[in-house]
Amino acid sequence: MIEIDEILSKVKEYNPHADVALIRSAYEFANDSHKGQKRVSGDLYITHPLSVAEIITRLRLDVPSICAGLLHDAVEDTSATTKDIEDRFGAEVAFLVDGVTKLGKISYYTKEELQSESFRKMLLAMVRDIRVILVKFCDRFDNMQTLHHLPREKQERIAKETMEIYAPLAQRLGIDWMKHQLENMAFRYLYPGEYELLQKEQVQHARREQRYILGIERSISKMMKRNDIDCRVFGKIKNQWSIRNQMKRTGRSYEDIENKIGFYVITKKSHFCYQALGVIHAMWTPVPGSFKDYIALPKPNMYQALHTLVVGKDGKRLKLQIQTEEMYLIGEHGIAADWHHKEGKATIISTKNSKKLAWLRQLTETQEETNDPIEFIESIKEDLFSEEVHVFTPQGDVKALPEGSTPIDFAYMVHSLVGDTCSGARVNGMVVPLRYCLRSGDTVEIITLPKQKPNIGWLRLVKTAHARTKIRQSIRREQRDKALVLGKKILERALKQYGWSIAKAEKDGSLDNVLTSLGHDNVTNMLMAIGYGKITTSQVIEIIVPSQDQVKTKEQSDSKTGPMHNILKHTPFTSDKSIKIGDQNNSMVRLAMCCNPLPGDKIIGTMTMGRGVAVHHTQCPTALDLDPTRRVPVEWDSNDKTEYRVVVEVISSNKPGLLASISQAFTKSSVNIYKASCVATTDRTRATNTFHAMVRHISQLHDVTETLSRIDGVYSTRRVNTQKS
Repeated sequence: MIEIDEILSKVKEYNPHADVALIRSAYEFANDSHKGQKRVSGDLYITHPLSVAEIITRLRLDVPSICAGLLHDAVEDTSATTKDIEDRFGAEVAFLVDGVTKLGKISYYTKEELQSESFRKMLLAMVRDIRVILVKFCDRFDNMQTLHHLPREKQERIAKETMEIYAPLAQRLGIDWMKHQLENMAFRYLYPGEYELLQKEQVQHARREQRYILGIERSISKMMKRNDIDCRVFGKIKNQWSIRNQMKRTGRSYEDIENKIGFYVITKKSHFCYQALGVIHAMWTPVPGSFKDYIALPKPNMYQALHTLVVGKDGKRLKLQIQTEEMYLIGEHGIAADWHHKEGKATIISTKNSKKLAWLRQLTETQEETNDPIEFIESIKEDLFSEEVHVFTPQGDVKALPEGSTPIDFAYMVHSLVGDTCSGARVNGMVVPLRYCLRSGDTVEIITLPKQKPNIGWLRLVKTAHARTKIRQSIRREQRDKALVLGKKILERALKQYGWSIAKAEKDGSLDNVLTSLGHDNVTNMLMAIGYGKITTSQVIEIIVPSQDQVKTKEQSDSKTGPMHNILKHTPFTSDKSIKIGDQNNSMVRLAMCCNPLPGDKIIGTMTMGRGVAVHHTQCPTALDLDPTRRVPVEWDSNDKTEYRVVVEVISSNKPGLLASISQAFTKSSVNIYKASCVATTDRTRATNTFHAMVRHISQLHDVTETLSRIDGVYSTRRVNTQKS
């Protein structure tokens, strides 16, 4: 257990004028408030605030941040109030504690809403004061360090959220060391089998890698000294999660992975960086196209360095990063490195107008434009994870876009109207298709036409959340207009058979009764719901038309069911009995072919015009593109025993006996294989194994993939598609 005196000592190292008395007072207050409380591990609860405060000192944050770390759970878990904090420690500390506390106090119906709202609150907190999210990061970091004390289900949930939200945000804020360690800790709980195998590999090769690192360090240092370049040189092995992803992506074993060791050359001034680059390129052959200058064009998270890839004397490729000491500090600590200490007072550089946090303003705009939690969180994840390219406007301004962006993304970055009317583009003076992937250095000019409109095909081309949100908004407006016209036509035709009309129902007030009964705010929304098939004309007629006027002839009975029913009953359709739709029992439902969800997958239902309810996986791009107002609550029937076909692709080494081990993994999880194919690569080192199997629940598939990941020689597994038996 870390002691308060250790924390105070660390603070004095980077801030000699720090008010350590205030920090000690915060510790004493927290210790008294949490007296008698224990963590799940059995340790005294005060060990958590102390650990959080110690992690904050690694970021070299100011005194209010450290106090907030010590007090962050006091308001939520004890009788202390924000007013108590403010009276004793001041408004600034109280503000930070309140901000961190509010990030944890969120209650929503679904995990998607919870995750989305957590992220929205994080964005707003960052805009107001970046220190709130930094303290929250340190809180999450300590929780990840003690995650082994929690049940498996909670471990997976917290680890997934850490991997998807906290680690990417840490990267965006430029806190490199925290990002890597969060990924490694989450990796351990998300893929325990793969984690254990990689750990063993690293232990096995540790000595040889250390000798290799020392040899390269000596060679570079010797050449730099010979050229009078004052610098320090060191090598670091990539974090485990990055190595794992590279192994999956390339299908190579740990031993065969290139560039898993990065070398750093840290100089005194930036012009020495370019001199050092020249020395290295004279010493070893550079790989064409590998050089990147992030000093001239920094990343949005403030990261600056020269990157190069060279071929060493032994034929191995070496990845080098060349930076100044200041650049390296910013690369490790990011936005936290923006603190300056003057006359004993720590202040953060204003982020309100800073270009360094332009991405934060873009994310904030996206969250303001997107109401749907699932759509918002998926869009944000893409923006956070993407590498970037830098392109130019015709006027010479630089725009940073995610790697893989197209001219449409660029158009929407310029202005929403430019994006909506984009009909073509010129890149470096040449006309290119809208699917063209922009590259760093491109000069982009957008061609517009007033009558041009976004189409659904654009959603497969764009990379940025902002562009996708704007395109969806435009398409949904068009869909809603069509649903409104159709709904009005259907209702007018149904009412006409009873001598009624929408205008008559509005005039006598009966339409207001319909809105109240069916839970709609206005007539427009109700008509759209009819157009989408979410409500039937019979529901409306029963409220509007007096019962004595409802003549029960067959023709009128058909009218009561509604013209939408007439469309549906002629549609070839098999209702899937494994799905429940809210409190409806007779709704027609089908599993969407675009994603083919399995029982146990998270699902959403969408009304389709003429084909009932289509059930999608919550992360299905097609479902996210549809209007959220068309969604209906759906869930799996836990009593259903239907078996589903699933196709699993396993990439492995091509060695004797491995196929038998892979097959046994399916048998162990009671999954029957009814078809299999194995194809070796041309060099016969790897094999692609495709298994067609039958499962009743996603948990069976998870068991199989978990077992497969533990098999030596298996590089990756993925579910290809599913189909009902």
